[in-house]
Amino acid sequence: MPEQRPGDESEDRGELERARPAEPERPPPMDPEQLRQFQQFQQFQDYLRFTEAQRQDGQVVPTQPGGPPVPPPPPGGAVQVAPPPRRPPRPKMPRFVKRILASVLSALIFLAVLGVAGKLLYDHFFPPQNDDKPASETGGGTYHANKILSTEPYEAVRKVYQQIAQGRPDLACGYFDIPVQQTFATDLGYADCQQAVLDLKTKVTNVNDYAESIPSSVSEQYGDSVTVDSCRFTVSGGPALGVFTVTKVDKGQWLITGHAPGPRTCAPPATPTS
Repeated sequence: MPEQRPGDESEDRGELERARPAEPERPPPMDPEQLRQFQQFQQFQDYLRFTEAQRQDGQVVPTQPGGPPVPPPPPGGAVQVAPPPRRPPRPKMPRFVKRILASVLSALIFLAVLGVAGKLLYDHFFPPQNDDKPASETGGGTYHANKILSTEPYEAVRKVYQQIAQGRPDLACGYFDIPVQQTFATDLGYADCQQAVLDLKTKVTNVNDYAESIPSSVSEQYGDSVTVDSCRFTVSGGPALGVFTVTKVDKGQWLITGHAPGPRTCAPPATPTS
């Protein structure tokens, strides 16, 4: 066995120390605030890994209002959900405002009812006047309460010519008393008044001349009944309609109460009548 020298032992110890790995340097110790921030950072990383795993499993992670998502509770536990924020109560309307609104609403309702009632009363005491509408269109033929007829006897006959020229049987027949409507049609050879008016319209050659065949008024004295002979005047633009009897009825109106046949074509009058 070779003899070991003292110098050789020191050399071997130096080689062993060089072959030993160097120990890592330890970080300096952290103060409490740095430690707290580091722990929070680690918790946040753990939460991110947890939420990513929950999304991959298809689970929903509940959240708290105004804070980060909250992981689900352990099995058998209950989810603690923060209550929703309370809305501030609505301010109450002052009582005097309510009283004013109620008074305005009551006044509007009263005015509406008053307006409807006033309109009904006005229509009752002052019915609308329209001489061109027949009795059948203005209250079922009640000329006793409404002014629906002409206020001149010759005007009543002239309007019959006018409405025939315009082809209006409803208006033309409305100036006759109801029984006389059939008399007028029979005297002219028709089944009823409406058929008479429609057929006579086809024989009108000049609407304006025929409508003005009878004057609206004649300067003569007459009582409550007047006979108007069509051939007393110049009837042009269509056939003459015979002899009319016109009677004064309620409210100064004139109603055709009789009819007699006459020639369809009149001879020219000997003396013009104004």
